[in-house]
Amino acid sequence: MTDRQTGGGHPAGEAVREAAADREEAEGSLPRLDTELLIMSNTGLIQRVRDPPKPSGTTSVICRVIFSAIPIAQIAIGSVYLQDCPINHYIPIYLIVAGVFVLVLYVVTCCVPSTQEGEEEEPPTLLTRCCKFLYLLIHLFFFCWFITGNVWIYSAYQPDYNKNTTNIDHYCNKTLYLFAFWITTLVYIALGLALVCGCCGFFLICKLR
Repeated sequence: MTDRQTGGGHPAGEAVREAAADREEAEGSLPRLDTELLIMSNTGLIQRVRDPPKPSGTTSVICRVIFSAIPIAQIAIGSVYLQDCPINHYIPIYLIVAGVFVLVLYVVTCCVPSTQEGEEEEPPTLLTRCCKFLYLLIHLFFFCWFITGNVWIYSAYQPDYNKNTTNIDHYCNKTLYLFAFWITTLVYIALGLALVCGCCGFFLICKLR
């Protein structure tokens, strides 16, 4: 009697254990699948942050045209109001020189793209080396010129915009000064935004690892 009960219980017990194991495996596969999908998603996000898509040729040309308008405006405003800032005669000169050198930098970048791409397949030619050296010199000069312009512009804040005043030593054309002031201040705003975005991207990458 006992043997028949024991013998008859083995198949049923094994079936119950197999059903329970299958159920546990099915329930456990869902979290593993979710974890794998999360890892794949995070990996793709990190890859996109590390290797952002490069802009197309048309987008690059449009951006260069838009940014070329700024140095052209600097040259135009500095030339028109060259004699209209007695408080500091160097402010319009600063705009003209800065605009000219930015345009020269654009020309060097567009005409010799190999100076930025850094191709290693072919040995650099003499023209490429000269353009790289010129590229670095322009950046160095522009940095020094920008710092000097900061001193001239911010030290004159805030000038007298009334040209009919008796003391013309503190006069500066309003259009000239405000353009120079904000075009310089926007550089710091852009740097601040870039720094914030860079820090956010860095913390995002560290969090997803």
